Amino acid sequence: MFGPHLMLDLYECEKEKLVDTRLISKILDELPNLLEMRKIMPPYIIPYKGSDNPNHFDKGGVSGVVIIAESHISIHTFVSQSYANVDIFSCKDFDSNKATEYLVKAFGAKKVEKKFLMRGKEFPRDLKEIKQAIARNKA
Repeated sequence: MFGPHLMLDLYECEKEKLVDTRLISKILDELPNLLEMRKIMPPYIIPYKGSDNPNHFDKGGVSGVVIIAESHISIHTFVSQSYANVDIFSCKDFDSNKATEYLVKAFGAKKVEKKFLMRGKEFPRDLKEIKQAIARNKA
């Protein structure tokens, strides 16, 4: 098994928090430590003004990511819909309930949809398995 992937859809968030680049940077800076992960870069935050097309749903928000030694954490906000989505993907186990509680509180979400899955079910974790997989691929 490679590791867990937590996907959160946060609804009815506080709109001012969804455009607050400092808050989103703080969340991405704090979350790895909270989950006992190691940042390998500072958070990268991009405000987005949204589409000028009146028929397009994306009216702006903020996207951010932090790369961690274990994989990544990303956040995308959609202000006009009071919505944020968050992905936490890691090669090591982490407390998904702790992450969810932290993010719901940080964005003031009134409703949350949580998906959790294990990725890489056939990922070889030990050196012997890796050598065997390489040998099979060469044959």
